[in-house]
Amino acid sequence: MSPMIAFTGALLIDGQGGEPVADSVVLVDNGKIKEAGAKATVQIPEEAQIVDVTGKVIMPGLIDAHVHVHGAKNLNMAAVALEPNELQMGRALQDLPKLINAGFTTVRDVGSHVAVYIRDLIKEGVVKGPRIKTSRHMLSQTGGHADIHMIPTELNIFTTCDGVPEVIKAARTQFREGADFIKVCSTGGVLSEKDDPRWSQFRLDELKAIVYEAEAVQSYVASHAQGTQGIKNALLAGVRTIEHGIYIDEEGIGMMLDQKAILVPTLAIVHRIIQEGHKYGVPEFGIRKAERVYQEHIENMIIAHKAGVTIAAGTDFCSCAPVEHGGNALEMRLLVDDVGFTPMQAIVAATRDAAKAMQMEEEIGTLEAGKSADLLVLNVNPLTDISLLANTAHIEQVYLSGERLK
Repeated sequence: MSPMIAFTGALLIDGQGGEPVADSVVLVDNGKIKEAGAKATVQIPEEAQIVDVTGKVIMPGLIDAHVHVHGAKNLNMAAVALEPNELQMGRALQDLPKLINAGFTTVRDVGSHVAVYIRDLIKEGVVKGPRIKTSRHMLSQTGGHADIHMIPTELNIFTTCDGVPEVIKAARTQFREGADFIKVCSTGGVLSEKDDPRWSQFRLDELKAIVYEAEAVQSYVASHAQGTQGIKNALLAGVRTIEHGIYIDEEGIGMMLDQKAILVPTLAIVHRIIQEGHKYGVPEFGIRKAERVYQEHIENMIIAHKAGVTIAAGTDFCSCAPVEHGGNALEMRLLVDDVGFTPMQAIVAATRDAAKAMQMEEEIGTLEAGKSADLLVLNVNPLTDISLLANTAHIEQVYLSGERLK
């Protein structure tokens, strides 16, 4: 049994969005939060080990709700598909300490052929790294976003399926192979060569069948959804999270609010592609499409945020430049600088609301009794400047389920 630990004296940001608490105590018992609040309200047991963090900030571990733990060498997906899995597994394992060093204690992988194994290695204690939930393969229609158009069909590393019987079997297969949830592509995308982000993919009956299979095993579906109608189709089918949401309109926003669906914008990847993609072999078509969509994407995220849509932080980062893991705090800065979030709202997006996106809000995301003791100790206050989180030197301590990993 782990010793009881009392973190004392820090400014507490609990992830729920309320006012921070000065001179706090966070009491951790056997990997879980026992109590968290002002020192005057928390009784510290005599047997507790005291960790004095006076003058520091304590907050929940960060969550990136949209990553790829797949060890890609670059963002040319044809090249990724032609590499041995073993090379990609090795690179992906090297990403784990980068994420912990940056304060990310949980990530949601939305498409990878190796993440299920890395997740299980972490659970076994063979390697140390953030908690991982994974969809395993993305599901795509033939010719869709995750059907890598530049190579022969038989070399595709994701799963293509067409028609209700095939999508049912594909969804069941992902769960059989260890997926925690299902990722579908209901529109085209930026890094797929022969389609357009505005094009709808999968029919509504196909999407509904996939959602049914996920909900039958108490899971959910996340949808890569960039075009207006493809977003609405995904919502009509009952998906839990909309990934990207570039061309969402007022009707789609209303649907999200009605269904309590969660939007994961992934501004960071498009920002990095535009800024640095030409240096790192991003295909020209990807750079061109990123430049075309970015401003409208931001404008629609501003509208969605003002309307009250729940927005979770996710980067779409992977192993390679310019979107390598370790810089994942960029998404929070973009939510503040471009979308109009306050620093506190950005922190909530990367803690409580990212946990909601993962269907894990009862377990992680906030520092309150009963939750896993995933927490950070900082030597700066990110409420004064959210970009401070990008400097990993400011993140002095990282705990996952009460175990110190940094």
